[in-house]
Amino acid sequence: MPDKAAEHPKEHAAKTVIGWSEYVALPEWGIGRLPAKIDTGARTSSLHVDNLQILDAHRVSFEVVLSRRHSNRRVKVTAKVAKWGRVRSSSGHYHTRCFVHTRIRLGAVEKDIELSLASREEMLYRMLLGRKALEKDFLVDVSRRRALGKPAKPKRKKPTPI
Repeated sequence: MPDKAAEHPKEHAAKTVIGWSEYVALPEWGIGRLPAKIDTGARTSSLHVDNLQILDAHRVSFEVVLSRRHSNRRVKVTAKVAKWGRVRSSSGHYHTRCFVHTRIRLGAVEKDIELSLASREEMLYRMLLGRKALEKDFLVDVSRRRALGKPAKPKRKKPTPI
């Protein structure tokens, strides 16, 4: 069987190799480091949020929960609704979810993606990156975890003395 990489070397040459788990940033929302599970079996990407509120026909607000262990680590976000759609969860049940667009940074690659907003309370990872977010830019090496390394913690601002 011919090697597809050998048939189309230009197609694979510029792609970034990532592991099954990586840190991502959502710069438009001020999120510098969020662990994400890479899931080539999922078409869409999903983000764990709390307190989803519909502001009007075109906007929602929500809190991105940054840590499983520290549920008080949150970022409040207001975003434009891209669409409402039916999604089949890993358990096989259909749910209607809100989808938004945002910019994601994974290693040196920065691109716009679509995310469904969901409760991933029971999941180990607060974010799941699906095929649509990965296409054209990444190759997944399932034998590796955090192939891009761990980014530095965002520096906290020191309080200004009064």
